[in-house]
Amino acid sequence: MKNYSCLTNDSSLASAIYIPYYAGLDLSRFLWGYGATVRDQSGFELLKLLVEKPEWKRMWGRDHFMVAGRISWDFRRKTDEESDWGSKLRFLPESDNMSMLAIESSSWNNDYAIPYPTCFHPLNQNGLSEWQEKLRRQKRDYLFSFAGAPRSDLNASLRGRIFEECQGSNNLCKLLECSYGEKGAITCNNPVNVMTVFENSVFCLQPPGDSYTRRSTFDAILAGCIPVFFHPGTAYAQYKWHLPDDFMRYSVFIPLEHVEEWRAGVVNQTLLQIPAEKVVAMREQVIRLIPRVIYADSRSESGPGFEDAFDLAVKGILERIERVRKDVREGKDPAIGFAEGDDFKYTFSKYVDKSKILNEDPPVSSVD
Repeated sequence: MKNYSCLTNDSSLASAIYIPYYAGLDLSRFLWGYGATVRDQSGFELLKLLVEKPEWKRMWGRDHFMVAGRISWDFRRKTDEESDWGSKLRFLPESDNMSMLAIESSSWNNDYAIPYPTCFHPLNQNGLSEWQEKLRRQKRDYLFSFAGAPRSDLNASLRGRIFEECQGSNNLCKLLECSYGEKGAITCNNPVNVMTVFENSVFCLQPPGDSYTRRSTFDAILAGCIPVFFHPGTAYAQYKWHLPDDFMRYSVFIPLEHVEEWRAGVVNQTLLQIPAEKVVAMREQVIRLIPRVIYADSRSESGPGFEDAFDLAVKGILERIERVRKDVREGKDPAIGFAEGDDFKYTFSKYVDKSKILNEDPPVSSVD
């Protein structure tokens, strides 16, 4: 943000106010072994400071935004029970007037999702183009892959079924097990291991885990691997500024709302029936998405030469604030809809209509 070309030292000229508060790092210190009051303290102090500033009174905070490196749900604790998770930062009245950009958004309209950071930050367009060309030439030995832990402790998790299907796929699948413990952490915390698997896979499976989204989604796109989603909250209902609305062009959707809907061989059968020419077209769309979901190296004096995830996030929030400013000019109440909840954001209905994959019985294949 400090290298952003449109910064101004005159706040009266600013279209938006960025709050350099590291909400995720701050909260992470107190998530385990501390009471709710301690977890909330910094948020109260921040808002007390902000509302006393002259910039706040211009739009009562609706032109203010901050970024969090944790999911938005971590800041929306609904009760003061000590056992409840997270802080209630985003439920404080003043915070309600601000926007938050986070790696996963909530159901409220003032939270926005931005891509997880990956391990690739090209300095310029040449570095990006070389990477994209490398992926177009890449030989891929596996039909699909999965990098993650089984999460057998989650009753509604699809991951156990994915493990079973991958292990019984006759070498069509590559499994990178990121189990709990030192060995799993070493394996999957090394980006070389993850990227090697994804670069050698045509499709990369992206089931939900502890929350809807996964960093693995963006590692897969970076590797030119077509993501396979099982829930709309993993990507489609999230990254409105960074991923296209026509999700069928760059991904596969197998809409399994409940683990009981899983059919033996469903992943193998679904992916094997996609025509080769369509696979090539989808991979090309994924490769073209790369600049939109990575954070370029901001040290380049001339800039990277393309719009990256940072540029799109700032552009998105500026457009959002300008719409609010327009409502004010027209005499409308800017509070209406600003922080409203959307109870249907993560439902399957509008996505299942687009993806007919499970409405037809796929042909039985040799790997069933």
